[in-house]
Amino acid sequence: MEYRFAARMSVMKPSSIREMLKLTERPEVISFAGGLPAPELFPVEDIRIAAERTLQEFGSKALQYGVSEGIAPLREKIAEEMLSRGVECGRDDILITTGSQQAIDLVGKVFLNSGDCIFTENPTYLAAIQSFQCFQADFVPIPTDDQGIIPEKFDETAGHRHAKFVYMIPNFQNPTGRTMPIERRKKLYEIAVKRNLVIIEDDPYGRLRYRGTHIPPIKSFDRTGHVLYISTFSKTVSPGFRTGWIVAPKEIRDRLIITKQAADLHTSSLDQLILERYLRDFDNRSHVEKVREAYGERYVAMNAALKEHMGANWSWTHPEGGMFLWVKGPQGIDTKNLFSRAIAHNVAFVPGADFFPDGGGINYMRLNFSNSTIPTIREGISRLAEICAKEYAETMTNEGKI
Repeated sequence: MEYRFAARMSVMKPSSIREMLKLTERPEVISFAGGLPAPELFPVEDIRIAAERTLQEFGSKALQYGVSEGIAPLREKIAEEMLSRGVECGRDDILITTGSQQAIDLVGKVFLNSGDCIFTENPTYLAAIQSFQCFQADFVPIPTDDQGIIPEKFDETAGHRHAKFVYMIPNFQNPTGRTMPIERRKKLYEIAVKRNLVIIEDDPYGRLRYRGTHIPPIKSFDRTGHVLYISTFSKTVSPGFRTGWIVAPKEIRDRLIITKQAADLHTSSLDQLILERYLRDFDNRSHVEKVREAYGERYVAMNAALKEHMGANWSWTHPEGGMFLWVKGPQGIDTKNLFSRAIAHNVAFVPGADFFPDGGGINYMRLNFSNSTIPTIREGISRLAEICAKEYAETMTNEGKI
């Protein structure tokens, strides 16, 4: 049988991270690859009780179809959460999505035609690249530094190229872990307004700050409807709920609802009801504080291990929160080759090249520290550093530099 696939399939590729995770399922592999929350920190008992109370209260109604927008009590809880982040909105400004990944997908459906231009950070979130590729978008990466997108470069590029939107992760960016300061957020917003450009502000990690102080979202000073804000409960409660949300102006939200109806009708009613009951009956803020403390300790352990074991030719970011740090290797190193050697020695990471929409980044790697214990982090970095040293020595020998 000769299948006639859509043209978009020619540009879509499987997620390299998802493919790599198959190789890390062996129990002997120490994996710094997937961006997984720590399962031992999930509030399992609280969720069990919330599930029982939900079924007792709603019975068969909890198992029925629901409205596409999401259940009203949960949207009210999210509105309260948004206010604590510095954003004033009501429940009617919020659409519940099946994870924040669906929010990204819906944005693509609403805005993108084949060949449309979008601006992104460089590097940027791999799964967002994959999602927007589905709509055959033309990626234009904006140069970044240690504080994210460079405003002058953004303004210059936006003056020469018309884009549907700019996608960015201001807090503890994936993959770099960098955070955009408030002054730069305001500058980027001003440029977006001047250029009539929508900002897609993706904020899955904002509550996971373990150093420094909270920085208000770009959405907090949006008075013109230029910013769509996306977040999720995956990192602060459980990814298994697959429950995220998007805050958008009514004109955009109405169209997002139409695309969601076509995609899945609505996010799981049962998951939403259990999640709302958990948020109502239990202290999720204390839970998030426990998660933040644990992740902060794990970051400190990984940073210390890298300092102890990695050579002077390697550098890395020092995030104030989130789940990742970003390692830069010396010129000539290809971390995809390094990955094969690492897996053979039972340690894993994500090579950096796939995070760059326009190519490059072959000497970078992303390390996740949230899903490993401190002893495992120390052992894994020790193994990885030994492999990196061998790879560098061989590279320099092949290039005739030593």
